[in-house]
Amino acid sequence: MGLVMSLVGKGLPSAQVLNLFVGSLYNEFQKKKINDFDDFHIAMLDVFNTLNSAMPGKNFDVPSTKEVEDSYEKWREEPDATKKRLVFIEFMKNKVNLNKGDNSMMITGMVTPPAAMAAKRAGENVTQLKMIKAVPDVIFIPSATMVALIVAKVSKRMFMGNIPS
Repeated sequence: MGLVMSLVGKGLPSAQVLNLFVGSLYNEFQKKKINDFDDFHIAMLDVFNTLNSAMPGKNFDVPSTKEVEDSYEKWREEPDATKKRLVFIEFMKNKVNLNKGDNSMMITGMVTPPAAMAAKRAGENVTQLKMIKAVPDVIFIPSATMVALIVAKVSKRMFMGNIPS
């Protein structure tokens, strides 16, 4: 336990963590039988699926098929297993991009719950909205937040198109 806590306190050097992480991904990648580009591409998609499911909240964009094909050509040309591993690691370092979150969605998600709570409290005092007391906070606040997030997403797409933020 002491070793774990010392690593948590000081942290590992980022290069070691990256090598450990990418190395474990490569070990999973290497277990797949790869005969052609389709097998290579499926193995890469499995790596990204593992990567995205292992890290909640963070999603990594899958590189284009052309980039994966270029990487496959380099990987296939290498006769040595260690060089193939280096090609894989370089590909992961250079082509894997973190999918950026949407700032408007983040702000909407942070502002809506307190605003929904204040709106519910204010609505309980209005005669026409007394019925709002029947809805528990546990249902009202998440529902209002989800509706606000959907409205923010739809309105952004309507007014700005599908432009990444």
